[in-house]
Amino acid sequence: MRTLWVLAAFLGLTLRPADFLEVEMAQGTQKVFLNDNTTIVCKVPGSPYLDVKIMGITWFWKNQVSKEESKLFEFFGHHQKALRPGATVSLQRLKRGDASLQLPAVQLHEAGEYRCELVVTPEKAQGRVWLEVLASPVSNLSPEQAMVKSNEGKNISCRSSWFYPENINITWKKWTQKDPQYLEVSESIITGPTIKNSDGTFNVTSSLILKPSPEDGMIICQCEVRHISMVTSQRFNSTLTLTESEDTAPWKIIILPIVFVLAGWVLLCYCFQKSLPISRCCHGKRTIGNNTH
Repeated sequence: MRTLWVLAAFLGLTLRPADFLEVEMAQGTQKVFLNDNTTIVCKVPGSPYLDVKIMGITWFWKNQVSKEESKLFEFFGHHQKALRPGATVSLQRLKRGDASLQLPAVQLHEAGEYRCELVVTPEKAQGRVWLEVLASPVSNLSPEQAMVKSNEGKNISCRSSWFYPENINITWKKWTQKDPQYLEVSESIITGPTIKNSDGTFNVTSSLILKPSPEDGMIICQCEVRHISMVTSQRFNSTLTLTESEDTAPWKIIILPIVFVLAGWVLLCYCFQKSLPISRCCHGKRTIGNNTH
């Protein structure tokens, strides 16, 4: 009887007669990045003073597949137990109606539904929130710069690693001196299979095979990566500078024969002007010079 009287007096001081005990949690889905610390919010509106000696808080979790809940943390009076390593509720904040659960180094398998159950006898309130764990891709483009020959194929690879969930979007764009604006590329793209890492994250590589023409000049290829974990996309550029190849330099085939022909005509004209036999002209500059004295 004495305990009931104390509880009645406590409720009279902390909760108004017209109030019902309730908790507030995050709306919709709460997101956290892999290996980050997170706080799953569970608060009593109005921040009333609560005597932690005569109240209790229990946190439950269930994953995306299982229908059974697992207990993560419980606190009743002087009893406190964390069934998930590192899980805790601040007792100082709990006195002000904040029963939020703190979790360090969250892992992918900890995504799921979290339930907060708060008891202030004889009142009980609970709330649920869904936790989603994300991992942003670590991406790079190779090569960043390269010298390429015209009409020869060049492979450019864009690799994204350690991302979660699996769905990711990689697109390509190209800029050339001939057409100085970024145009999306849809051909000659090879995207490999998504590979799962031991920690549950994923890797994928997308490759663009370019065969530049002499008219392209300098080429800038851009790889753009989009993922649910990022507000903005990742963009990486590769600069290709065209060098001349023998099969793409027709001037050598055309100009050199013309130079030899012109040199022959100059020699013939000189011999004709000096009335010299062709055989004597061919002996060289010294022979020609001696016959002009």
